[in-house]
Amino acid sequence: MKISSTTNAIRSTFVVISILLGIVITSDEQLAQPWMGAIYGGIFSLSILLIDFVLRNFTIRGFSAGTFGLLIGMVCAQLIVWTGVFEGPWMDKYVIGSHIFGLALFIGFGYLGMMLALRTKRDEFSLIIPYVRFRQDSVHDQSMLIDTNVIIDGRLMKLCATGFLSGSLIVSQFVLDELQALSDSADETKRSRGKRGLDCLRQMQEAPELEVLINDDLVAGKDEVDAKLIDLAQKLGARLLTNDGGLAKVARLQKVEVLLLSELALAMRPVVSPGDEVELNLVKEGRDEHQAVGYLPDGTMIVVNRAVELIGSLQWVVVAGAVQTSAGRLIFAELRENA
Repeated sequence: MKISSTTNAIRSTFVVISILLGIVITSDEQLAQPWMGAIYGGIFSLSILLIDFVLRNFTIRGFSAGTFGLLIGMVCAQLIVWTGVFEGPWMDKYVIGSHIFGLALFIGFGYLGMMLALRTKRDEFSLIIPYVRFRQDSVHDQSMLIDTNVIIDGRLMKLCATGFLSGSLIVSQFVLDELQALSDSADETKRSRGKRGLDCLRQMQEAPELEVLINDDLVAGKDEVDAKLIDLAQKLGARLLTNDGGLAKVARLQKVEVLLLSELALAMRPVVSPGDEVELNLVKEGRDEHQAVGYLPDGTMIVVNRAVELIGSLQWVVVAGAVQTSAGRLIFAELRENA
């Protein structure tokens, strides 16, 4: 499902229906100018579309909060009216009368109530209405705004298929533009990355267990994709899913919830302690002549002593110790029978 294509289809249908309705209304014998009805219908539909464009970032949650604030403002204005401040002989000297003052009072308090409600967090409503709290959205169902490198990485689809991540995946239009620019690049490496990203995105859209939404909101005043992603995540209230450590740090400084795939991979790395037995496929020779090397599923290297003759086979080894290097963790082990 694509947000842009769906909304554009609805808008086009609305314009056509408005024009046809204007023609039908003005086709009466007394009016007899259907073309004027088409113009009126077009003006009406364009006016509504303009209002829709202005309110494009205004959600139903904001509407409900604004309505509640408007109600509070109206109640406060009505309480002042009931005090009788606008009644009495002293009001007769004003030409506009007390009704205009009352209307201005309702408009002013209504505006202030709406603005205060829109700026108020949901948890703070419990101070206004005691013992009442709005239900918090489940983090498990919160939408995720995905970065370009996550799409190119290709592991996201498998991760979501396992059920550990849920909620709709939001792909912004400027991320799509970046993928398209990469796929059209003259550099072969960039072109390959861009095409792989577009293929992965197409596979995610076709997967029945995933909901991928294309967001075409424009982010004004931002040129870099990273800055646009952070701004859009704040507007949508979505989590930012990325594999860029620098972007994750900047986003967290701006109070955006970030899911970093590299942190997930690090957390899921198997813990191997001395004395543990591991079934390992020996694939190549080590630095010393008697050593063989194998790898854990997460890519951690295990060096097995006195196993060079067994390269190409699957062996049980016993972990002897580990060393942390700049390239990662290096584990030393012995063959089980030798241990």
